[in-house]
Amino acid sequence: MSYNSFGRIFRFTTWGESHGPALGVVVDGCPPALEISTDHIQPYLDARRPGQSKYTTQRREADEVKILSGVFEGKTTGTPISLMIENTDQRSKDYSEVAKAYRPGHADYSYDAKYGFRDYRGGGRSSARETAARVAAGAVARLVIPEVTILAYVCEIGGDAIDHVNFDAGEIGRNPFFCPDAKAAKRWEKLVDDARRDGSSLGAVVECVATGVPAGWGAPVYAKMDSELAAAMMTINATKGVEIGDGFAAARLRGEQNADAMRPGKDGKPEFAANHAGGTAGGISTGQPIVCRTAFKPTSSILTPVETITNEGEAAEIVTKGRHDPCVGIRGTPVVEAMMALVLADQKLLHRAQCG
Repeated sequence: MSYNSFGRIFRFTTWGESHGPALGVVVDGCPPALEISTDHIQPYLDARRPGQSKYTTQRREADEVKILSGVFEGKTTGTPISLMIENTDQRSKDYSEVAKAYRPGHADYSYDAKYGFRDYRGGGRSSARETAARVAAGAVARLVIPEVTILAYVCEIGGDAIDHVNFDAGEIGRNPFFCPDAKAAKRWEKLVDDARRDGSSLGAVVECVATGVPAGWGAPVYAKMDSELAAAMMTINATKGVEIGDGFAAARLRGEQNADAMRPGKDGKPEFAANHAGGTAGGISTGQPIVCRTAFKPTSSILTPVETITNEGEAAEIVTKGRHDPCVGIRGTPVVEAMMALVLADQKLLHRAQCG
């Protein structure tokens, strides 16, 4: 059994490899008559596109999306929407050494153990290149949830976190780190550049906030908003942790501190004194902002020599050459936004299916 799909009603399936001719996604379950064009999808792909600064991989891809099906006269038809993105700047020769030995931290060994062979050209399906397809699907998902605003940003790189006192949403698009704190962004320039020059890499934490989500989305037990978001974020390459709301910090609070106290608000709806729960209760949205943080490990492709073994099981040392992100969490930010949109679109349709 192979799993390349995600979602329940709003469901998407990605296809393609890092060094194949193209990659793409098929989105199924999208409601009909939604206005759509490549002009809507392309900006999200442009935000994730490689080679935009010295702090990301220098692979040069235009990432131009093509709509192959599911759209007629500028509107969705209700049938599967197929989107394709061509690969135009592959350098498979950069991975000649990888064919002989496993890269620690990558899926090289585990893929080989599962399938009996692997596509060593950039990692094949395990490559973060696959996330371009998710971003395209996420753009479609946003059409389903026009009432929701989604904003993701990097809040920590290499253990250096932003100061929320300096938070400025307008700053996110003015620096190469998707950082809302101008002072932190300035510090990160040296931090990431030093790691890149050292042939190493850094981890990062991306925070994503969705506002406008009404109360009631999500379902108890097996389709919780929390569990769906956690599962979605954990499918992103290099992700090692997900927090909803206060996350692990909630374990350090007393009950009265952690409770999101309520008082009477407008139209009979509650007014919350806090949002420690991250906009969910019992797996169902409360109407507060949905807050999710995703932790990305340091990029495993580094120029620093690391001990490994060959395909024959012999001791070896490997240096991963090629073009790689010194901090994969930076370009992971648009992917986190896309996965948030995909989960929320699915949850909205699930809610409508059950509750009308």
